[in-house]
Amino acid sequence: MAGCTRAGTTPSSSGGPADDPGITDSTITLGVDTPLSGPVAGPGSCAAAGLQAYFGAANAAGGIKFGDGHTRQVEIKTYDDAYDPAKAVSNFHQMIADKVFADVGGLGAGNNLAIMPLANQQKIPQVFLQSNTTKFSSDQSANPWTTGWLPTYRSEGEAFGKFLAAADKPLTVATLAQNDDVLQEVEGLKDAIKGSQVKIVAQATYEATDPTVDAQIARLAASKADVFFSADVQVPLTIASLLKAQQLGWLPVIFLPANTSAKATILDPGHADAYPAVYTTGFSKNAGDPQYANDADVKQYVKDMAAYAPKSATSNAFAQCEWAYSIGATTEAAFKAMKAPTRAAFMDGVHGLKNLEVPLLLPGVTVDTTSLTEPAVNITQIQKFSGGVYSKADSY
Repeated sequence: MAGCTRAGTTPSSSGGPADDPGITDSTITLGVDTPLSGPVAGPGSCAAAGLQAYFGAANAAGGIKFGDGHTRQVEIKTYDDAYDPAKAVSNFHQMIADKVFADVGGLGAGNNLAIMPLANQQKIPQVFLQSNTTKFSSDQSANPWTTGWLPTYRSEGEAFGKFLAAADKPLTVATLAQNDDVLQEVEGLKDAIKGSQVKIVAQATYEATDPTVDAQIARLAASKADVFFSADVQVPLTIASLLKAQQLGWLPVIFLPANTSAKATILDPGHADAYPAVYTTGFSKNAGDPQYANDADVKQYVKDMAAYAPKSATSNAFAQCEWAYSIGATTEAAFKAMKAPTRAAFMDGVHGLKNLEVPLLLPGVTVDTTSLTEPAVNITQIQKFSGGVYSKADSY
């Protein structure tokens, strides 16, 4: 990786690497392409807000000392792609025109996949993306300028499947998934339950542009499955599916992915307490969880969000705000490791992080970017939501 990225560095007249666009001795400019409007505007806005909070606090404290010895202020430019791949591509071209150093922490699969070939052709970092697709992490040697940050859909589905299979009893499952890379979640589940007493008895998908999943929920409810495995990544549809199942009198145990399991914006409005149990995967602390009210990381995060994030974003609305804050700390670690003011040196720093502890991750969960086939965070825990609290679930 180091040899590959350094090959693109332009030497300066002094014999050392020349500064790339977007970085000076005192500043660095990052871009965040993410949905600020459209069906995933809430989580998408958080992907920017968490970074703004983290780096706003770092700037106020004097800036960040980079590996080349210079202390820099971090400037962030946000770009709204409305979850639309065509707009994402247009935004990326605008980033180039705006002389952005790197595209960091954007949310979404299709939009960021549209950017990926351009980023790698132009040798512009597209890193620590908030997407669970394996395509950003499984073959980084083919796309050396792109990295994912979140655990993959497949690994999340596998974790759920192993958890259910370990119950060692007959269980029936109905699945719902967005008809794109999110289907990897279901594939991971299927792989993990092979040979067990867990059987999938009904499956449905929806398109990212669908306004409702009522028909799909009606078909799944007819199966009377014990478990509803919802690989749904859109907040309004997740809430609607929980409410529709209740309306139909179908009250299975619920399994939700980490990115659509926030208490304040999904579980509460979806009346999740109506179900026998709700399980989710987790790797980070939830700012709205009472058990973390006095946690030092959470208190600092809430303080920084209040001071430096846009007022439209609240600290405990979506987990994506918290993840973005942690991505800010991950990016800072890469800054501290880069030995020259170049994108190639930054990517060397990006790929050199191991056993890194960053704010808000659960105990035992660390960042490791040294693999070219895994995302930065690849550890998840099964959690049970009950009484307004998420707790680690050791058994079904």
